[in-house]
Amino acid sequence: MRMIVSNASSAASAARGAVSGRGFTRVMGGMAVVLAFVASACFAQALKPGTERTATERTIRMATTTSTENSGLLGWLLPAFEQKYGYTVRVVSVGTGAALKIGANGDADLVLVHARAAEEQFVASGFGIDRRDVMFNDFVIVGPKTDPAGIRTAGSAAASLKSIVAMQQRFVSRGDDSGTHQMELALWRVAGGLSKWPGYLAAGRGMGEVLTMADELRGYTLTDRGTFSSMRSKLDLVVLVEGDRSLSNPYGIIAVNPVRHPHVNAQGARALMDWMTSPEGQRRIASFQIDGQSLFFPSATGPR
Repeated sequence: MRMIVSNASSAASAARGAVSGRGFTRVMGGMAVVLAFVASACFAQALKPGTERTATERTIRMATTTSTENSGLLGWLLPAFEQKYGYTVRVVSVGTGAALKIGANGDADLVLVHARAAEEQFVASGFGIDRRDVMFNDFVIVGPKTDPAGIRTAGSAAASLKSIVAMQQRFVSRGDDSGTHQMELALWRVAGGLSKWPGYLAAGRGMGEVLTMADELRGYTLTDRGTFSSMRSKLDLVVLVEGDRSLSNPYGIIAVNPVRHPHVNAQGARALMDWMTSPEGQRRIASFQIDGQSLFFPSATGPR
């Protein structure tokens, strides 16, 4: 079953009926609150009384970020796991904040996200267990080739944001409590704080949509490298700031706590986590490329 939700109106229709596709469900785009609500409703429907238990046991529900979906990584990873182990992985793809809320509500079996402080709070609050590092990539700041704010020579990611403000250029923010949005806010804190100006737009959208908006507005945005690389051929934007150590983007995978939510598929969650952090899973992550460029780098560790 394949489900694509891009806004509030399509969310309602998607909740009423899904379209068949490859072996896992994807839910993309739209505002985080709407998606979290729709995903919770869909997942709860799958587990209502009377559902065939054997089918449920072979289904793993994963809440994750738009970057893992938009980049194409999940389409590369999950079929290999499903074919080998006989599971079906159903994925809801939203911002990190929304993904963690879905996990906290017990409407996913595990989460794959990229906001370390929020991940640690998720575990500390008793919603998740067995957090593991799984991979990393990096963020970049992209913008028009002409670079009207002159951020190429700013010297750091935070300094580049200051230049965008000083030159009153357009900047499109995720504005959705995603891992990317949280990184942006951290950079603003280093830059001295965010004082919104007329060119600052909080989109409340996924990464792919934000990149399209920035391209159409000839503005700047912060993006994970994977999503940008997957869309680069469709955009006039270019990478202007990269390589700053503050732009590192680690991903963690966390099982939803079965003590808190006894209905979750703890065995399936553990199977997927074990595979993604195994030598086989890590090799497959490392082998994912676009135009010969690796987009994610394995970093598996034990539970934390």
